[in-house]
Amino acid sequence: MKGYMAELKTKRTKQSVAAFIKSIPEEQKRRDAQTISKLMKRATNSDPEMWGGNIVGFGSYHYRYASGREGDWFVTGFSPRKRNLTLYIMSGFSQYNTLMKKLGKHTTGKSCLYIKRLADVDIPTLEKLIRESVKHVKMTYR
Repeated sequence: MKGYMAELKTKRTKQSVAAFIKSIPEEQKRRDAQTISKLMKRATNSDPEMWGGNIVGFGSYHYRYASGREGDWFVTGFSPRKRNLTLYIMSGFSQYNTLMKKLGKHTTGKSCLYIKRLADVDIPTLEKLIRESVKHVKMTYR
């Protein structure tokens, strides 16, 4: 179908963030999720909201690509996945080499930071990374 654009599946929902975090079966992951939630709330000055069934997002911005595709997305967020905690650093990582070297044990995808547990990373460095990414997204999508 020419001109057809797929609908974005992950959207903001009215699901309770507190109930979602409380439902995380593993105690350590649940505590880590609560801590990450506090860091992201401070960095964005926004309350958490559920996006889809398992992503906690903070803030939002509207994007429009040259292709014409557009939508709304969260400024930063996280998801407590089975294998690891996934943090969404929407600015990507290329401009944060110094912070990434100091962060601790992690892996990355395009905009995803994967950590097993918060104890594996330096929390002040993580908070600075989140703040820098939030600032970048807000400057880029005003």
